[in-house]
Amino acid sequence: MAERVSNAEVIAFRLAAHHLGERLGDDGWVDAAGGCGIQNSPPGSALLALHARVRDVTRERMDRVVAEDKTLLQTWAMRGAPFFVPTKDAPLFTTGVLPPTDEAMQHFLLGVGPAVDRLGLSLTEAVERTAAEIEAVLSGRRIAIDELGTELAGRMAGALPAGQRAAWAEEGPYAPGQPLGEAVVHFCLRILTLRGVVCFAPRAGNKAPFVLASEWLGRPIPDVDPDTARAELLRRYLHCYGPSTRADFAAWLGVRAGHADPWWRLVADELTEVDHAGRSWLLTADLDALRSATLPAGVRLLPPRDPYTQLRDRETIVEKKFHRDVWRTVGDPGTILADGAIAGIWRPRKSGRTLTITVTPFAALPRRTEQALRDEAERIAPLRDASAVAILMDP
Repeated sequence: MAERVSNAEVIAFRLAAHHLGERLGDDGWVDAAGGCGIQNSPPGSALLALHARVRDVTRERMDRVVAEDKTLLQTWAMRGAPFFVPTKDAPLFTTGVLPPTDEAMQHFLLGVGPAVDRLGLSLTEAVERTAAEIEAVLSGRRIAIDELGTELAGRMAGALPAGQRAAWAEEGPYAPGQPLGEAVVHFCLRILTLRGVVCFAPRAGNKAPFVLASEWLGRPIPDVDPDTARAELLRRYLHCYGPSTRADFAAWLGVRAGHADPWWRLVADELTEVDHAGRSWLLTADLDALRSATLPAGVRLLPPRDPYTQLRDRETIVEKKFHRDVWRTVGDPGTILADGAIAGIWRPRKSGRTLTITVTPFAALPRRTEQALRDEAERIAPLRDASAVAILMDP
């Protein structure tokens, strides 16, 4: 018989797993990012997400952790999005994410199918051709995706038969003036990040350059058995988002529900069935923690696509009538976490050295919550290179 769990228990358990109660110490970067990674789109959102979880986060410390200590690594991971992950856990978020079949990879890279079909290539073959040229192009360099794609596509074209070479040079449907072959290379680079071949170097202006992972780290990302990496990735997902379902895990990962078996079967004997919004599953080892979790006090300004709001069972934390406010097709706002509840949304606008934050609460906020929100806004101002903060309440 399934264990019955309440919504309040689930929320409290997840907030604890996401380190959104008491902030971690100033050495908590690895723990904060190690749950399920910290997405960094839009650029800079990872800094705010880490600030919500770790004490004394600054832009300078983030730069040191990434560029000097290399404690955190930025790579494409779940859903083909850029994430900061602990460098020591890089295989988990690369090998552990990589879909094992050509069909699953095509769903992971939505839109690539028609392009490789037009070229008469499998996606796997296109990835292998890209891999064969990547070191010659990228060795000793840091190159943004447009330039990297152009150079790789040019080198790869010469090895194609005449018919494929003509299709390779055609304008594709993805961006005006972009050849089809160059677009395919862009897709393939996502798979090469999951193979641990390339990663991101720190941003230069508005560009995020690629670098060979082995050169950036001074050593290759270790080879880890794919099943070992997949199993641990699913355990961390369930620790952060459990109770959950196979379909919700697949959506978070970026594959079809029917493609989730290579992950799910590996931990099936570690799960307990629970009754939460229907049939779902929790790591058996987490059941006591779920039962004993308590809601945190205080306010956090979570950025767009914060790990906590990347859950798939959205009605667990936000009433359905507010879903379109929180999760938009483009331009997601940040969310206000107040005493364990998502209490509204916020948007920043910077003018000169002043950061203006427009707050739209879902209901009237208590005065103490408004003051805590202002205090939190003042803490994030330096992260946006601002020295003053203005709060606008949008009823």
